[in-house]
Amino acid sequence: MPTTPAAPANLPPVLRPEHPPVRTLDDLARRFGGELRGPSDVTLTGITLATADLRAGEAFVAIRGVNRHGAEFAQTAADKGAVAVITDEDGAAIAAASGLPIVVVDNPRALLGDLSAWVYGTGPDDDIPTLFATTGTNGKTSVSHLLEGILGQLGVVTGLSSTAERHIAGEVIVSRLTTPEASEFHALLALMRERGVEAVAVEVSAQALSRHRVDGLVFDVAGFTNLSHDHLDDYADMREYFEAKMQLFRPDWARRAVISLDSEPGLEVAERSEVPSVTIVTPAIAADPDAGASADWTVDILDERQTGTEFRLTSRDGRTLTTIVPVIGRHMAANAGLAIVMILEGGYAWEDLVGALDASAGGSGRIDAYLPGRTQLVSGDRGPAVYVDFGHSPDAFEKTLAAVRHVTPGKVLFVMGADGDRDATKRLDMGRTGAEGSDIFIVTDHHPRFEDPDSIRATLLEGARRAGTATELLEYSPPERAIIEAVALVGDGDAILWCGPGHQDYRDIRGVRTPYSARELARRALRDAGWPVPEPHWPVPYPEDETPLSDPEREWR
Repeated sequence: MPTTPAAPANLPPVLRPEHPPVRTLDDLARRFGGELRGPSDVTLTGITLATADLRAGEAFVAIRGVNRHGAEFAQTAADKGAVAVITDEDGAAIAAASGLPIVVVDNPRALLGDLSAWVYGTGPDDDIPTLFATTGTNGKTSVSHLLEGILGQLGVVTGLSSTAERHIAGEVIVSRLTTPEASEFHALLALMRERGVEAVAVEVSAQALSRHRVDGLVFDVAGFTNLSHDHLDDYADMREYFEAKMQLFRPDWARRAVISLDSEPGLEVAERSEVPSVTIVTPAIAADPDAGASADWTVDILDERQTGTEFRLTSRDGRTLTTIVPVIGRHMAANAGLAIVMILEGGYAWEDLVGALDASAGGSGRIDAYLPGRTQLVSGDRGPAVYVDFGHSPDAFEKTLAAVRHVTPGKVLFVMGADGDRDATKRLDMGRTGAEGSDIFIVTDHHPRFEDPDSIRATLLEGARRAGTATELLEYSPPERAIIEAVALVGDGDAILWCGPGHQDYRDIRGVRTPYSARELARRALRDAGWPVPEPHWPVPYPEDETPLSDPEREWR
């Protein structure tokens, strides 16, 4: 299909609208205060930061990187059919040799969102779908998929952009970044509009706000989940990280907001929000038990089981809705409550939400949503329950381990690794939390990237030892071995929680994306141990009869 060509380097494709508006360089330069050097009647049909994704007829935006200037790739852009380069003065001097027309602007990175919105006709004043944005340390992906699921139950044609996937009216594409670059996102939004999408759920990271990835957009509703220790490789401290997220709750980014008070920073978000806001709290997990006294909405947990979590959502004015979120965990009920209130704030009728979700009102009695790699049960009806999860912070571990513990009569075994070349300051707490919440704790590898995996594991184990618990601590590398050893240590009534890989289908080893699926490896380990396993409802990277995916750097069999 023309909108989904094969992407280089095994990366998912960047999508484009099939019928983009036709713009001219002269109009672009005048609108954005640029200096046009070259012919003025050149037309463009798209815009991109990356020559690898460039299509003929598009403009190439060349920005200065950490080590090189993007203008060095202007000739590559020309060879691929670019019609112009948009860059700064330094870049213009470098790109001149390509022979392409150049539009010189002061800060092309800061302008990229507005440029993209104009090129694709996807700005705040254009006719675009309703936009829901979710930010926070944990829960962004879950809320985004829950938003999509609930909107679907209301009969709305939906789009989604999350860490896990991009969805366009039912078409599923694997994601590259939590939040795509501005040029990619506006192209995606234009394609969604062409496909009849009415509402879009978007996961917005702090990095997306800091790095201008959602520029040119104003979200109809912004949601805040929580804030906890993470991403201190990108931000100097937790205050800077918090302030990066706080940007979303200003009129130039959002029209309304729904703010969870379950973590202490939520109170400050609510106090400082510059847009009309409502608040929500889940008393069972709230850091401050008194926070719920002022909340507009409350999520009360009614029942927890392996197949889902039942909860009641209640407003201060007495409206109630009871339903089930199809994954375990009180934090997942909190995510679902947040999603429901966001949809209500987006202009959808309360009566329709009740009618779709509450069995007592004739609804299904549950939320129809698929959350890839979020406490995802991959085991069968006998043997140990095995959950694969994307969680990669101490707070996520604590909540998810507690959820697994609550529905497990036997032992809880925890498997995890940590990202290399990412925030190392949280690793001791990751290890401590894992030991505190499990009976058996296996430390293994995740994405080592360019770090020494032995050193990463050593830090995690040190954190686990500092917990001072009676938890059995084990270390296995690579993770292909770890899950086999884990399954051998548990039986019927026990549970394994494997945190880190979630939905991902690769491991990053020294810059190489090595094929890998924790969900499939867990199924194979269970099957080889004699336990029944369900048919997978996710992409299987290798045929069933092949040996388990393995780390090419280690011989462990």
